[in-house]
Amino acid sequence: MTLKQTQKIILASTSPRRQELFEKLRLPFTIEASDYEEDMTLKMPPQKLARVLSAGKAEAVAKKHQSGIVIGADTFVVFNDHLLGKPKSKDEAKKMLQKLSGKRVDILTGLTIIDIKAKKKICLTDTVGVFIKKLSEEEINNYIASGEPMDKAGAFAIQGLGAVIIKRIEGDFMCAMGLPLFVLAKELKKLGIKII
Repeated sequence: MTLKQTQKIILASTSPRRQELFEKLRLPFTIEASDYEEDMTLKMPPQKLARVLSAGKAEAVAKKHQSGIVIGADTFVVFNDHLLGKPKSKDEAKKMLQKLSGKRVDILTGLTIIDIKAKKKICLTDTVGVFIKKLSEEEINNYIASGEPMDKAGAFAIQGLGAVIIKRIEGDFMCAMGLPLFVLAKELKKLGIKII
């Protein structure tokens, strides 16, 4: 592992899951919360919105430093070009799961990497296709009864009990978890940071 000693890495996220994923890269890093206020109502395609929001988070942190690499990410669930938020009620969770039953849903992660000193910014979106199995009413009701869908975008958790309703995944599983490590490592290498 070679890392420019002068380059500190800052993860612009307080998400425990993103921190856990970033630790897999075995790079020293610090965490800094971004004060960027994301606006999910911006009128633009989901792919672009993911980039805009991740860039907003990274830029808000980068402007407080003279040097270093800042990484920002934003993840959401998209079905038929519509963002799926967290269900507000059990009834809404049921409708969401009925809609997704037997269908493909996309999980998008916008990723922004800023090299402050070099004034370089990499901004991209990674997409994972998640194929939900055909769900019976009993399966939907039992899953909702578990409580898991209630605080999850799209009403399912890929890394939890929801794994049993997912038939297959196309793309980087880590992207679906909130930080596409394959793409991140590839882009960091361009900035002189090699993982392996």
